[in-house]
Amino acid sequence: MDELLDSGQLAPGAAGAAGADGAARAEALHRLVGDWQLLADLSFADLVLFVPDPTSARFVVVAQMRPLTAPTAYQDDLVGTEVSAADRPQLAIALAEGRICRENDPIWVAGTPVREEALPVRAGGRIVAVVARATNLAAARTPSQLEIAYLRSANDLAQMLAEGRWPYPDGAAREGGPRVGDGLIRLDAEGVVSFASPNAVSAYRRLGHVGDLTGGSLSELTRALADRGAPAIGEPVWAVARGRAPGSGDLQAGDVVVQLRVLPLRPGGEHIGALVLVHDVTELRHRERALLTKDATIREIHHRVKNNLQTVAALLRLQARRMAVPEAREALQESVRRVSSIAVVHETLSGTLDEAVSFDEVADRVLAMVAEVAGTSVRVRRTGRFGVLPAEIATPLAMALSELVQNAVEHGYDGETGGDVQVVVDCPSADRLRVAVIDDGRGLPADFDLAASDRLGLAIVRTLVEGELGGTLSVTNRDCGGTVAAFDVAMT
Repeated sequence: MDELLDSGQLAPGAAGAAGADGAARAEALHRLVGDWQLLADLSFADLVLFVPDPTSARFVVVAQMRPLTAPTAYQDDLVGTEVSAADRPQLAIALAEGRICRENDPIWVAGTPVREEALPVRAGGRIVAVVARATNLAAARTPSQLEIAYLRSANDLAQMLAEGRWPYPDGAAREGGPRVGDGLIRLDAEGVVSFASPNAVSAYRRLGHVGDLTGGSLSELTRALADRGAPAIGEPVWAVARGRAPGSGDLQAGDVVVQLRVLPLRPGGEHIGALVLVHDVTELRHRERALLTKDATIREIHHRVKNNLQTVAALLRLQARRMAVPEAREALQESVRRVSSIAVVHETLSGTLDEAVSFDEVADRVLAMVAEVAGTSVRVRRTGRFGVLPAEIATPLAMALSELVQNAVEHGYDGETGGDVQVVVDCPSADRLRVAVIDDGRGLPADFDLAASDRLGLAIVRTLVEGELGGTLSVTNRDCGGTVAAFDVAMT
């Protein structure tokens, strides 16, 4: 659907439309598709979204929805197909006149009789598309009380769709939200229950309500249950249950949690009642709480690891100050830097719910730490962005970056003259990362061989890049003086 909408095929005059008007029309269609499973289930019918081709008398299918409550009318996927206005005149009538148009005679689809209605879709006061509501007549039978209530509600929503009153701007169904089959309650204009499906009655009984729902005020009944249990999240759930405005809320009584979603019915602009979708989300909320507890535990672990690493770094720093041998003191200082680099990653992870790191912040802190430890006039700077990286990549990458910059500062300059070390980051594709540490120092010795080098820092980098990150490492002289240490790794 996105590709067809982005191509500009929205309505006569919509192709090439710019600015807020075109964006509003596209948003209206996305909002419809985000919530039209409700209409399909209540109608026991397939829904097919047609947008007119502004260059011809044809319509293009951009989305399709099958009902969960009845057999489908269309076994095939229709998205991307085209029909002419002559073959489907009801589409052209709905588009031109802005009213619901029903085909008197059924159409036949793969041997199945199908009754089709065309529902105009309004956005910004204009008809921008048409929804075909197609019912499989082969499954037709005498409807039950539940089916009559569903169809009545479906017709009210269809009228509101044709008038541009539904879907509500901020009332789209959330992922995992209540569906028609989970439980449906219909309220009259006063908020009194005129119909409640068996699943809706069962959900309220699990909350502690004894008896039927029909004939009582849903708001008052819900208020009584909410007073005995926990209040809803956000707006009080009993206020949501009045049915005067679209909204949703959780009702909890003991260990049971039921989600309500309210859609006021206003065909013709007159408030005639509301639909209330009811869903027992007890297990879902328990799983969400378990995940939050798990996330908090993981963050606490990262926080403790960071604290322990910082303690180790502090002990090493104290030991380094007591060392009389310069080589031993330098070795301990390098260990402090390495431990601190890992601590930076864990500190970042302790502040997020994701096992991922915004590595630009980590890299800048590591570079600043290396420059501070070096204590020289060499300037270290970064160009390019790392982005968000998984935790398993962030730790070895931080250490490798620290070692290469430290090598550039330590071996490229004499400690008195200044210089410039640049970290260049490039992401040539979504799954590759290239990093180059470039300095303008003295360069490599003529006999330098990376494979035979006995430098501990380079040995660590080779192990990290080639062993843990599955990448490649190279260290070469620059033509204009200085060195380039570069590595290429996979980010997955």
